[in-house]
Amino acid sequence: MIEVRAVAKSFVVAPAGKRGLAGFAGPWREREPRRVVHAVRDVSFSAPNGHITGLLGPNGAGKTTTLRMLAALITPDAGQLAVDGIDVVTRPQEVLARMGVLSDSRGLYPRLTARENIVYYGALQGMEREAADARAQDLARMFEMTALLDRRTEGFSQGERMKTALVRALVHDPANIILDEPTNGLDVLATRALRESLRWLRTPAGGGKCIVFSTHIMQEVERLCDSVVVVADGRAVASGTVPELLERTGETDFEEAFVKLAFGPAPAPAEKAIA
Repeated sequence: MIEVRAVAKSFVVAPAGKRGLAGFAGPWREREPRRVVHAVRDVSFSAPNGHITGLLGPNGAGKTTTLRMLAALITPDAGQLAVDGIDVVTRPQEVLARMGVLSDSRGLYPRLTARENIVYYGALQGMEREAADARAQDLARMFEMTALLDRRTEGFSQGERMKTALVRALVHDPANIILDEPTNGLDVLATRALRESLRWLRTPAGGGKCIVFSTHIMQEVERLCDSVVVVADGRAVASGTVPELLERTGETDFEEAFVKLAFGPAPAPAEKAIA
């Protein structure tokens, strides 16, 4: 189970064209104001086991930053994050052992084969290499990527990289799965296969996983998510099932409901002047 409570994160950004090698180095530092970006202002949600929770929002809404805080990659300025009751900030190693994370950058070693990438990550999680290899083969069959296992990942398509990174995230059989834009680069058949795999993973037979993923694609949310958290301008502005959000907005089309929740109702048309 994953719990996020009132998290916030801001970044200081250097003026355009003024970044030094250290990110903020340079003579401009004393005389030019730096810009503060409030990437996440107030996001809260709970994601139970055996459940798929979607973070839905436009680009720049704060979805990826929220997931990076949850994966202990960056520290929140405020709020709390817990995985299976374990605090992410104070006990990150314990949390990471209970999570499989598919980041937006994928992060594969290009000179290693897909199998070597997966087995290496399993070893980092404390698995015996033989067990990690057997698990890699089982997952490769599930995601229809057996033919990729012994190819170097250098030159992989975006979809092939995604599949490899997803199997790597699942190799240690984590109870909680975090996916950032998992369908990017996938064709229709691969997207359908991923969707079916995630549905299976949330069932008792699949381990009753807690699955959280971010997306800006309405169809993925409608077809896959048990519940949705709408994120806009760094805030969680609504949550519920798709039918609940439709009822709340009085819409029958989920895209229209999302626009209303994320950006507010459309302005009323201006009255035409009478000559």
